[in-house]
Amino acid sequence: MTVLSRRQSLALAAAFAALPAFGRANGGSEPGITLGAPSSFGPDHVRDRARSLAATAFRRPKQVPQAWQDLSYDQYRAIWFDTRNALWRDEGLPAQVEFFAPGLYFPTPIRVNAVDPAQRQARPVLFDLRVFDRTDQVPDLPVDETLGYSGLRLHGELEKAGVFQEYAVFQGASYFRAIGKGQTYGLSARGLALDTAAPEGEEFPEFREFWIETPEPGQQDVVVYALLDGPSTTGAYRFRIRHGETTVMDVAASLFPRRALDHVGIAPQTSMFFFDQTNRDRHADFRPAVHDSDGLLVWNGAGERLWRALANPRELQVSSFVDDSPRGFGLMQRARRFSDFADFAANYHRRPGLWVEPAEGWGPGAVTLVEIPTDKEIYDNIVAYWRPRAPLVARAEHRFAYRLHWGSAAPVAADRAHVLETRIGPSFSGRRLAAIDFAPHPRLPDDPARVMAHASSNRGSVSAPILQRNPETGGMRLDFGFDPDADRAMELRAQLLVDGAPVSEVWLYRWTP
Repeated sequence: MTVLSRRQSLALAAAFAALPAFGRANGGSEPGITLGAPSSFGPDHVRDRARSLAATAFRRPKQVPQAWQDLSYDQYRAIWFDTRNALWRDEGLPAQVEFFAPGLYFPTPIRVNAVDPAQRQARPVLFDLRVFDRTDQVPDLPVDETLGYSGLRLHGELEKAGVFQEYAVFQGASYFRAIGKGQTYGLSARGLALDTAAPEGEEFPEFREFWIETPEPGQQDVVVYALLDGPSTTGAYRFRIRHGETTVMDVAASLFPRRALDHVGIAPQTSMFFFDQTNRDRHADFRPAVHDSDGLLVWNGAGERLWRALANPRELQVSSFVDDSPRGFGLMQRARRFSDFADFAANYHRRPGLWVEPAEGWGPGAVTLVEIPTDKEIYDNIVAYWRPRAPLVARAEHRFAYRLHWGSAAPVAADRAHVLETRIGPSFSGRRLAAIDFAPHPRLPDDPARVMAHASSNRGSVSAPILQRNPETGGMRLDFGFDPDADRAMELRAQLLVDGAPVSEVWLYRWTP
């Protein structure tokens, strides 16, 4: 998949979420979802499959007929799942599952199984074109044994009791995403990233098969297993998903590389940053900002909290935050007012952030941020992930466990002022001016003179910082000027301290020519 198809696939899934639930007159009892014959299934089934698969040569999966792949965007959107056929719809369970048709950007079908954990059995969810409805603009399409679903989405009582609403989607390569209460889809996650931004190109392993445990009545969690396969590695994943104000996923992954993996991304996430008040002068738009995320938050192993404001550079940029056993990281959306975007359709102020919380020490490595130039908001151009320092050796098992928080804020201690917004613009002298707004916090004294404001750069000159109260936010604003280098990037850094102790996050920004 390319950067283009990443963004298109996400937009496509979002469009499906907004489609009306047209149903059949029979209430969905026919045709409905059909399950195949049962087979044994245990907690180690997917892991054993992944290990065995890694010992064989990679085989590219079959794709659906070309006519399905040639569907236009509007034609594909005109095929939607009849919600009355959802898995477990009439069984009084706390979750329901719907499925996506194949075609267009999703030529490779997946296999899905419903698991009865009490009986330790799995039954395949058989593909049936009749569970979909469609308009007259969809052409006649061939039906053969290559057809299968392209993805799945989970529904639960997210906003209101008795009303089932979509809150998580798995579709396309190893992509998945989720929302919390009151949110709309934005950034996405992946099972694995390989060779991101490498000159030889990126590899996109795919989730080939899923197993979904049937939940008990009243159970809040849904457990999903996934089998990953690609030319370089296989993998077994277990997701325990709990929706709510913040939707939480506990992820356990076992990777079985076919070759040594030098550039691997663990817990990767993909987002979009087009513009805000840091690069507003480059974009003629009625909106003050357009982005799914506005910063990368890192809580490193030393306890330092870093806020790296995102950029839409003119050339590809890769930043590495070297660390040992990070406490967490994630792409966040801190602009939460409608006026920050003034976009009724996109509702960027309701996009979730995604916080990665390692379940155990990950050892040495680096949180890696990739910023890709984009001239349109429809393209994902931001990637963040953990890159272990040591390569993952071939023919061995490598385990990673972490928790994903899809919500409005990262679940970190509120023990220091966080960055609200970053503004950068030109001055009459030719310098650039940076204005950083920090949120109000009890550790910030009323008198700015009692706060030491620190601002620096790795090259060029930075003016003495000026700190003042911001009456609009109740916090403080830090201003300083800097002289851009015409040829080289500048790494800017700022922080607030009282009596030598940090009382704010560390603000970071890479200025590029």
